[in-house]
Amino acid sequence: MEDVCVRICIEGRVQDVFFRKFTKLKAVELGIKGIVRNLPNGDVEVFAVATRNQLEQFTTWCHEGSPLSSVKKVTVQDIPKSEEYTGFEIRH
Repeated sequence: MEDVCVRICIEGRVQDVFFRKFTKLKAVELGIKGIVRNLPNGDVEVFAVATRNQLEQFTTWCHEGSPLSSVKKVTVQDIPKSEEYTGFEIRH
């Protein structure tokens, strides 16, 4: 199966609740490469590269989020791969 790249935007109470840490743990567990970072508006943004099946599982998790988070909305859009990711990392 061919890898695809998506941009996922998670809205809600997702900063200062260890969302990025748990996102990285889930991505590594599922074999997803990419990055996660906080946005200035309070959202969290993820760029993820994996198979459709892996990304579907990951997106389902994003709706739940970390134990302290409160996810209101998750937006997923296919994008061209702009960077070669060697793993999954938290960016600031």
